[in-house]
Amino acid sequence: MLAVWYEKNGPAADVLHVGARPTPQVGGGEVRVRLHASGVNPSDTKSRAGSRAVRWDYIIPHSDGAGVIDQVGEGVPADRLGERVWVWNGQWQRPLGTAAQYIVLPAAQAVALPQPVGFEEGACLGIPAMTAFHAVRLLGDVQGKSVLVTGGASGVGFYAAQMAQLQGATVITTVGSAEKAAFLARAGLPDAILYKEGGVAAQVLDRTAGRGVDGVVDLDFSSTHELVSQGAVAAHACVVAYGSNHREPVMLDFWAWLSRSIRLCPFLVYELRPDERRAAIDAIGQWLQNGQLQHRVGKVWPLSDVVQAHEAVESGSVLGRVVLACP
Repeated sequence: MLAVWYEKNGPAADVLHVGARPTPQVGGGEVRVRLHASGVNPSDTKSRAGSRAVRWDYIIPHSDGAGVIDQVGEGVPADRLGERVWVWNGQWQRPLGTAAQYIVLPAAQAVALPQPVGFEEGACLGIPAMTAFHAVRLLGDVQGKSVLVTGGASGVGFYAAQMAQLQGATVITTVGSAEKAAFLARAGLPDAILYKEGGVAAQVLDRTAGRGVDGVVDLDFSSTHELVSQGAVAAHACVVAYGSNHREPVMLDFWAWLSRSIRLCPFLVYELRPDERRAAIDAIGQWLQNGQLQHRVGKVWPLSDVVQAHEAVESGSVLGRVVLACP
């Protein structure tokens, strides 16, 4: 099969290869997916660059993708053959990801993709959609409450903002440009704060009549935690953090959190418990079936142009998800 791989960590242009690799065969309880699209996440580029060392002879990158089941192993119903699916955790703690024509993985990691959703859109799910769902779930009941989603035009942020809104929340987002704010407005999420212009806390307070938001879904805890000490997060709120731009320890204003009983809930999407994963898959599937989730495919490159795709993700030059088309 045609695949992308790397044998050592480093810059995309230096370590990524495209060529022939053995086509995998299924074992018991597994399915093989003939991939049509592979999603490129920031975590994929960070892993390749060195955040996770290479533990095998080579790694086929990317955790997210979509395609059609073309082989099933013992114990998997034969009627799954030909099923359109999206996949999750394709390259988590295993060497073979979705940047290839085929992937073999446990049957539960290939989830039915409703017919109205294209393969490129299906490759946008996985990490972003499951992170978004669990983050909003950790906030609790958001009906009638205000939720701040930082990075609202990012892969996770765009889904989180939609999911919170679908559950009755009033959603405020932060974005880095007027272009991103306009994109969100067209998607029905008009209340965006341009964080690069400063004064985020003041603008949050203005939008919430001085009360602060009831929940935060945050992609960069290293900077956003300051919103609590600045009074922009309401008493008894929850701050859900799924990322931070810096690995250095974060110093919290503990008394600002304590005095208003604000909860902090960090999590890693790769490590969701089975019941948490099931809840995410079920909810995402229902929203997809009902046509309630919007997707933003920013640019599609052929598998052979993987270097350009990785560099685009690293530079942040594409608005929306970067996807590889598998030939």
